[in-house]
Amino acid sequence: MTAATAPEPRYGQGGRPFADASPARVRAALIPEERDQCDPEWRQVMAAATESLDLTEVFATLESWRRIAWITASQGAEAHRAMYRRAAESLTGREIPADEPVTDTKARLGLV
Repeated sequence: MTAATAPEPRYGQGGRPFADASPARVRAALIPEERDQCDPEWRQVMAAATESLDLTEVFATLESWRRIAWITASQGAEAHRAMYRRAAESLTGREIPADEPVTDTKARLGLV
């Protein structure tokens, strides 16, 4: 009898990076401003799952943050922040200062 081996991460087989990333790996890839948004959201869905015994929101939340972590890791922190500024500029038709806090820029986009 042989021991079962752990499956290979999907990104190693042609899938996208972060597809199987743990919550800790996802959190490590986020910019600090988004970690500050992710942490309470994660705690809330985990607490709700403890009560409901339903992990649906936990998995949905993790998948959402995995996408953000993937984008952040592939672009780099400053390019990630600039992406939000460009989106806000397109939406508002106004230039967004480079030193505007990301939380303010994301609020312009309705993301916080």
